[in-house]
Amino acid sequence: MYRVVLHNDHYTTQEFVVSVIMTVFNKSAAEATRIMLDVHRKGRGTIGVYPYDIAATKAYQVRQLAKAQDFPLKCTVEKA
Repeated sequence: MYRVVLHNDHYTTQEFVVSVIMTVFNKSAAEATRIMLDVHRKGRGTIGVYPYDIAATKAYQVRQLAKAQDFPLKCTVEKA
């Protein structure tokens, strides 16, 4: 299994991060906000754990949504 990890930066808005987590990972607003705050405080955080193909696809979707809005949001996949 693989973790999808979101990395904090000083440019991507918190509102955008919450929106992306809700959209790509089907999380509630409360859960997405909790994850975003965890990433904000710790510098990075796991959004979910999935088989490799799903994790890679979700990370790609996050990067594409961020790129479309000119945000440098970094999302990676790591072995769990």
